[in-house]
Amino acid sequence: MKLSNTISIIIPTLNEAAHIGNLLKYLKANSNPKNIKEIIVVDGGSTDGTPSLAKTLGARIITSEMGRAKQMNKGAELATGHVLYFLHADTYPPKDFDLYILKAVHHNISSGCFRMKFDTSKKFLQFFAWFSRINHKLCRGGDQSLFILKDLFHKSGGFNENYIIYEDTEFIGRLYKISNFAVLPQSVITSARKYEKYGSYKLQYHFGIIHLKNLLGFGPDQLYKYYKKNIAP
Repeated sequence: MKLSNTISIIIPTLNEAAHIGNLLKYLKANSNPKNIKEIIVVDGGSTDGTPSLAKTLGARIITSEMGRAKQMNKGAELATGHVLYFLHADTYPPKDFDLYILKAVHHNISSGCFRMKFDTSKKFLQFFAWFSRINHKLCRGGDQSLFILKDLFHKSGGFNENYIIYEDTEFIGRLYKISNFAVLPQSVITSARKYEKYGSYKLQYHFGIIHLKNLLGFGPDQLYKYYKKNIAP
């Protein structure tokens, strides 16, 4: 099977020096360089040396206004690959992720993600991660990573920059309406650091309320106000 498309990996960062180096090394070791057009790190103003560290490891560095939606849109605007792959700095895709993505695209899947697992043995988080296999927009989130054809990304309008949080979920919700979104059977491994910092039950509860508020029609400003009040930045 000939897979001629190439992937631009886009990673938004803000003070991720503790994680970006290991991720970039992992990506190169677990993919075919012929499939990866570029790895773009879009930095929102780090003060810990994230951009310089990423540059020494071969990433293309782009500076942007702070805000993941703005950062990812800017990365997509400047990307040159056929497929865009959005990835968080603390999330590791499966080995040969590039091949899985390109095979999906070859079979006319225009957008999608992987299943997700947390890097923890806590049963509570494992339980919620299990639901990432279900192909429904309520089970989606940015930690699962996201691949999308570049043409579809631009057609969709990209991430809504009014969203300071929830930008991934809002965008994927729109993709469900205009594309054949797929959940690939392999899993990314994402950090549970935020749950460890704020408490698993507390954080999952507040994320659930944010999901509910969005379903009830609350706008991006109201979602962020709730987040800022109940979850420390």
